[in-house]
Amino acid sequence: MLAFIFGVQIMKTPRNHIPYITLPSFLRRVLKAYAIKTLIREQGCELNRIGRSRNWQLKATFEQLEQTISVIETSEEASWQWVATHLSKQRKNLGFDMLVSIALKKPGITVTELMQRTDCTIAEARRVIDTIEFSE
Repeated sequence: MLAFIFGVQIMKTPRNHIPYITLPSFLRRVLKAYAIKTLIREQGCELNRIGRSRNWQLKATFEQLEQTISVIETSEEASWQWVATHLSKQRKNLGFDMLVSIALKKPGITVTELMQRTDCTIAEARRVIDTIEFSE
């Protein structure tokens, strides 16, 4: 299936959808669990328990993920910092269409800036920039 975002043709595959980030043993690792769940949901993220297990999953756009990480990092609760670290590591697993949508929101973005913002590889960043530039 092909999709067009601002005139850019993007191939949609299941791995390019907004990914779920698994939070293993979420409630056992954090103190004040209700407060952090509320904080995450206030950022517009979707937070759900996986079945009857102790694991949770988070679904968020890149912007929501960035906002959630910064809010958790500025909080004074030390037990929440592992969540921010875990989410920062998971940012590297962005799909191609998500990288394109991030680049389209900031016209004139450079390869270096895209790499710094998303932790993608130089090849991925160049492919995104080339896709945007040659589709115009």
